[in-house]
Amino acid sequence: MRKALGAVAALLLWGCGGAGADVPSAAPESPEGLTLSSEAGLTRGTWGKDVSFSSREVEPGVYRLEVRTHGLTLTGLMDPASGVSTLDGFADRNAQDTQVVDADRDVLAAFYQALNQGLPAGDAATPEAMYLRRAVGMWAQHPTSVTLKRTVMGEQGRGYTMLCSYAKCGGKNTGSCGSAYNWYSYAKHDCDKGGFDNAKNQQIAQLGDHTSCNGDEYYMNGSTWVCGEPDHWSRPKVMGNCFGRCGGGCGGDTQYTLDATNHDGCVRNGHVLASGWCDDQFMSATDDELFAPNCY
Repeated sequence: MRKALGAVAALLLWGCGGAGADVPSAAPESPEGLTLSSEAGLTRGTWGKDVSFSSREVEPGVYRLEVRTHGLTLTGLMDPASGVSTLDGFADRNAQDTQVVDADRDVLAAFYQALNQGLPAGDAATPEAMYLRRAVGMWAQHPTSVTLKRTVMGEQGRGYTMLCSYAKCGGKNTGSCGSAYNWYSYAKHDCDKGGFDNAKNQQIAQLGDHTSCNGDEYYMNGSTWVCGEPDHWSRPKVMGNCFGRCGGGCGGDTQYTLDATNHDGCVRNGHVLASGWCDDQFMSATDDELFAPNCY
């Protein structure tokens, strides 16, 4: 998911997003400026001047998160035994409903990358650290047009489809494919160009991190691989840059799911991350990003 254990999250967000909000100060380079402190059931720390965070086990298997940025506070409650997660959002200054805007996403995305570098990867992280990282990754991609006040169903309510085998190449989880590919057909979305069955809204994807170019990916143009992203071509072959992986770019977790693949297939096919046309794919991938198990 350029863009997400069945469980639930009750996520309560207070924020400065929306018209007239303060703009967060410039984000420091990741992971410089990141301080981490860990003890039994607690991970906390700061990043730069504007971000402080904590994730604490408040009951056995229940984790409470808090992330504070410049005028934005996000909190979450992760409860693996529950079946529903609820989200809400308010502006700090007036307690009114708010939205996540570009300035918020920029800071959260950079903070997410700092956590990816500062925390152990995958299941090597403690549960409270893992849920913190996953929640920050989700918040960093939250579209402005999607309300923060909503309900998200965990595995007990809807579930997710894992695509771990498609993220491998030549039997390996990472690395160059060489001349062997493991294509997944198809990454799909619906938008102003048509529905899920429209060939121009579909991409034949090599999932996983198997070659990228200048932070982008490759697509097949005739018989030649070209750097970039095709705009609503008819079922082009694409690869690179962790296609289908939950979280922005190649995050600290290794979840590859159907919903995350479809979200990638939207934002990498003529749309941008916060595009309204990709909102439904983002919503579907939220529970995947928070709670799907790591593939490796």
